[in-house]
Amino acid sequence: MITYLLNNISADQMEKTINLSENNKQSIANNLAILLADEYVLYTKTRNAYWNVKDTAVYDIPVFFEIQFAQLDDIIDRVAKRIRELGYYTAASLKIFSQTSHLYETICGTTDSHSFMQGLLFDHESIIRYLKTNNQLFLNEQNNGDDIEDFISQIMLEHEKMAWFLRTHIKQV
Repeated sequence: MITYLLNNISADQMEKTINLSENNKQSIANNLAILLADEYVLYTKTRNAYWNVKDTAVYDIPVFFEIQFAQLDDIIDRVAKRIRELGYYTAASLKIFSQTSHLYETICGTTDSHSFMQGLLFDHESIIRYLKTNNQLFLNEQNNGDDIEDFISQIMLEHEKMAWFLRTHIKQV
């Protein structure tokens, strides 16, 4: 599936900017494509919560979801650009994202903020686990001059912060 997601860009199409072997670029790009799919599914689920939360009498709940989907939008953009920097294209297809993602699209009958937040928290924690578990897949070469470790760590920290905010709101709701 991943090979379908990524198509190598020829050397004359894109200047090589990082010091990685081709195998490691492919491996990192493949794992970033999975991360991108996860991020996009989570973004969509957060948008769904924003649009459909029924307890909107509390002003901060829709605003809270809006802040979170804006943060996810930024992460999506950075991950997609990182794949391009590695010299690959990535498909921006909802079908491919849903087939590639570790996250599941759920249609639940409840639209209360507590239920939405619990589901989103589970997904943030799933992404954090994926990044921690597959950390070595992103770091095949040590001291390669690339900043992929910092890049992945930063995304993990952002998800940990968003998860913390969700936990805090769940306790209040």
